[in-house]
Amino acid sequence: MTGLLGPAEIRELAARLGVTPTKKLGQNFVHDPNTVRRIVTTAGLTPEDVALEVGPGLGSLTLALLPVAAHVHAVELDPALAAALPETAARFAGEAAARLTVHPADALRVTAADLADPAPTALVANLPYNVAVPVVLHLLAELPTLRHGLVMVQKEVADRLVAGPGSKVYGIPSVKLAWYARSRAAGKVPPNVFWPVPNVDSGLVAFTRREPPRPDVPRKAVFAVVDAAFAQRRKTLRAALAGWAGGADRAAATLAAAGVDPGARGESLTVEQFAAIAASAPDGSAAEQ
Repeated sequence: MTGLLGPAEIRELAARLGVTPTKKLGQNFVHDPNTVRRIVTTAGLTPEDVALEVGPGLGSLTLALLPVAAHVHAVELDPALAAALPETAARFAGEAAARLTVHPADALRVTAADLADPAPTALVANLPYNVAVPVVLHLLAELPTLRHGLVMVQKEVADRLVAGPGSKVYGIPSVKLAWYARSRAAGKVPPNVFWPVPNVDSGLVAFTRREPPRPDVPRKAVFAVVDAAFAQRRKTLRAALAGWAGGADRAAATLAAAGVDPGARGESLTVEQFAAIAASAPDGSAAEQ
């Protein structure tokens, strides 16, 4: 793995392109080659993997992915950065640059059809802090070919994504990611490897797709229960799900049918239990809300 970007190359590229990192786009560019090597190694890519990178920026991680993946799809919202990435790949990655396809697009709007040739199998990305969770969930929903991934996000977000029931930070992101995949914390990344330097640590989250815990229950129905349960964290499920179920008594009956204590709170439930609640909605009308 050669031709990676260090601080001097990052500054030179940014100056040449007239790029100034913006908070609006959540841009923090990695300028440490050891960090991108670590990300690619931890991601566990095989030569058959098709990598999907979101927010490649100036290309630090892209250049580390190209030699080890069969192909790399890079989705970049900033038009100037998207336009410059193929040239950067040609300059630093040599023949491996032919494996790159750049998509000037919003990752929250890309579809499987946009990324069909070849279809991505692994998500490996330094995600913008402000959209990390919705991007991961959107891509897992939209791209059934994604088998595994490794994302770098704000440490606080990483902790939420991998949290289990009973944890203080267990919540909507934890449950929804668990619907799609098994996840684990894969390390911490210090602020000084980025330009500009953020005021928080970053964390690596690794995930491996699994079958949904209840394939017979629509994801939309399960996620509606999750959203309702955590909208009022301090309330019991009987109270928190009253609006979803059409009343507190109906919520209690649905919970009992699902084998869940109506006096419990959302943060104590597994994704399997949320699915059981959705499946127990008496006439299906609550599940469609």
